[in-house]
Amino acid sequence: MKSLQADILHGDCLNVLRRFPDEKFDLVVTSPPYADRRTNTYGGIKPERYVEWFLPRAGEFKRVLKKTGSFVLNIKEKVESGERHTYVLDLILALREQGWLWTEEYVWHKRNCHPGKWPNRFRDAWERCLHFTREHHFKMNQEAVMVPMGDWKEKRLRSLGKNDIIRFNSQVGSGFGKNIANWKDRDLAFPSNVLHFATECGNKKHSAAFPKALPEWFIKLFTDPGDWVLDPFAGSGTTCVVAQELGRNSVGIDKIEEYIELARREVIENPISMFEKPSKYNGRSKKTL
Repeated sequence: MKSLQADILHGDCLNVLRRFPDEKFDLVVTSPPYADRRTNTYGGIKPERYVEWFLPRAGEFKRVLKKTGSFVLNIKEKVESGERHTYVLDLILALREQGWLWTEEYVWHKRNCHPGKWPNRFRDAWERCLHFTREHHFKMNQEAVMVPMGDWKEKRLRSLGKNDIIRFNSQVGSGFGKNIANWKDRDLAFPSNVLHFATECGNKKHSAAFPKALPEWFIKLFTDPGDWVLDPFAGSGTTCVVAQELGRNSVGIDKIEEYIELARREVIENPISMFEKPSKYNGRSKKTL
């Protein structure tokens, strides 16, 4: 079996990505530092400057992404002076101006989030996963993320009424139709755009590591084995580890040297890449999957 490539590169992705050719990657999936967050590690970006800071990097993502590729951005707005800040909404509009298509928005529901409250709100238990594409037609393997029908199948399909075996207009006038009988002999169903993943992750040495299930879902949905995955804010390397486990090539970039070394230890498959200096990577392990 052909050896996979998993490169963990040190530096600002704005500069590092300039060394890559156009249309190299099939998927960009990442969670950048949020506004005013991780100040001690990444310096913190003020929400008023976030769009200005992010757009040049997004321009590089667009250049190195294939026309059939996808860009998934995990991000969350902040609360400032008791009010939701609009920097994420501003970024969405700016990315559209840059030429991206805002194709979909997935919601990551943190199903193990603990309760809490503030004077005017409750604990957040969700984050955005914004899906951008270059073109209207892009690679999407919907069958790869199908889920078991579960208890709904046993209860709802046990006895079907006359309206369940045809597609009809909603009785409440919503305009939606359904044909429940279509699901009668199926074991799997397509998921919704709400992803129910716990926040636990195996790597506790990074302050903002997300669970493996999050990049895994998008890698399965938007890539095939042997494709190339990019995480330009790689942190502890979770995306690259998952890409490797799923048989995809990957590149992770981060500006913090400590996290780079951590990510390199996490990634099992580390062949010498076209960009590496031998003195920098002689100590890295190699293994053919």
